Amino acid sequence: MDDTARMLIFRGLHSLDKQSVALTIGNFDGIHLGHQALLQQLSRAAQSLNLPTAVLVFEPHPREFFTPEEAPARLSSLREKLDFFATLGVDRVHVCRFDHALSQMSAHDFVCALCERTAAQFVLVGDDFRFGNRRSGDLDLIERVGGTRGLTVSAMNEVLHDDVRVSSTRVRAALLDGDLCAAQRYLGRPYSISGRVVYGDGLGSQLGFPTANIQLKHNRPPLTGIFVVKVQGEGMPPMQGVASLGVRPTINQSGRHVLEVYIFNFSSKIYNQHLRVDFLHKLRDEEKYPDLESLTKQIALDAENAKQWFKQND
Repeated sequence: MDDTARMLIFRGLHSLDKQSVALTIGNFDGIHLGHQALLQQLSRAAQSLNLPTAVLVFEPHPREFFTPEEAPARLSSLREKLDFFATLGVDRVHVCRFDHALSQMSAHDFVCALCERTAAQFVLVGDDFRFGNRRSGDLDLIERVGGTRGLTVSAMNEVLHDDVRVSSTRVRAALLDGDLCAAQRYLGRPYSISGRVVYGDGLGSQLGFPTANIQLKHNRPPLTGIFVVKVQGEGMPPMQGVASLGVRPTINQSGRHVLEVYIFNFSSKIYNQHLRVDFLHKLRDEEKYPDLESLTKQIALDAENAKQWFKQND
């Protein structure tokens, strides 16, 4: 049984029992070092209170609900978040659908719902946490309203790295710039995308570079280009490869993003398996080539450059 199978997952604020919990709330996009520090502090508080830990996340991200065209690119899918929560030992997760009704809920009613429906006894949030209709709720409101219901509230200060506040925005900016080292410093690990291997158009095999096509949950990834990667899957050792993440301008004009990975020295059929792709180094931006012959030569060069990178860095 994997870690996710042991973690309880609830849809909405309701749980199947009334056991008190130590709870934190947020979007946790990317689960960077700041998020990890918050979860570690929650775990320590829960142990001292002899309570299970619980995390409340919103799906979709509130900004995706209000302004979908202007919302920032996702760093992690819901499944990736759940996998990471399980790895960190979270006991239960409430996945709360962010819809019109929730967006209209007053901050006061939201705190009451936390106490009544999740049986929260202790709540830990960031010191800048805002919630409720028009983001009118803050730490002071949680303390005042929750305090009348026996809720203990604690706030965590921001996490700094080299005097820079760690945030999802910082991670996105680093990825957009192709600075994977900076992103890794903020995340505490290489940036990765996980997904199921799906059937592609078979062009890679025709060109002599068969690829694993990873299903993307969102069409606006936070980075694009050609990358040195490592690939990991259940029952498989980490494997080296080179990946293309982008719209494939030489092949089609659909504008749909595709993640394709050419795994070195690998020929097994892995359709429908779930893989994680760790992005280690950016080789170049995507380009449009005049013909497939030119594209094939560039793919061969990318593969060779990736192998050389591993020789120097792995």
